[in-house]
Amino acid sequence: MHPNPKFAWKDEAAMRAFVAETAFAQIVSVADGRPISAQAPLTFGLDGSVRFHLSRANRLVAILDGAPVLASVIGNHAYISPDWYGTADQVPTWNYRLVEIEGVARRLDEAELRDQIDRLSATQEARLAPKPAWTSAKMTPARLDAMVRAIVGFAIDAPRFGGAIKMGQNRTDAEAAGAIAALRAIGNHALADEMEAAR
Repeated sequence: MHPNPKFAWKDEAAMRAFVAETAFAQIVSVADGRPISAQAPLTFGLDGSVRFHLSRANRLVAILDGAPVLASVIGNHAYISPDWYGTADQVPTWNYRLVEIEGVARRLDEAELRDQIDRLSATQEARLAPKPAWTSAKMTPARLDAMVRAIVGFAIDAPRFGGAIKMGQNRTDAEAAGAIAALRAIGNHALADEMEAAR
């Protein structure tokens, strides 16, 4: 994350809310001195742990239980042209919102994995209302069992959260206004809104 303290995000409750809303992360660990990554949907356990699942065939599965892990969750982001600031001698940059979750991975048992799947689908299906929600109860037991056997779940039981909100807080009001207007002109209203909120 960016080292400038102006961009540090320290509100863990807000970071957890952002992770719950985004619900998708880059998962990274190390095996034999090499980084290995995968992408996974995230949920929270009732105990506050961060939980995810991967395909059983994923290379991370063999090394993740008991290993250090980093889950990186990125939100809105975009290139910022120096021309947008309206001042001389500027360089391009990238604005973004990011949460990093660190800890040690623990393999879920089958009941915990099924709970993770059900929580994930319940949360995401609720966002599709008024569509009737899909639940695992719609599947035949044999097919559901086969699908569950094809994945492996993990928890980060004592997650450490760190975050960055890099939205031009180090810019003058006039420079930020120029970048916000330019983002709106190209249709990136979401990032423009985040830049305004960060002022």
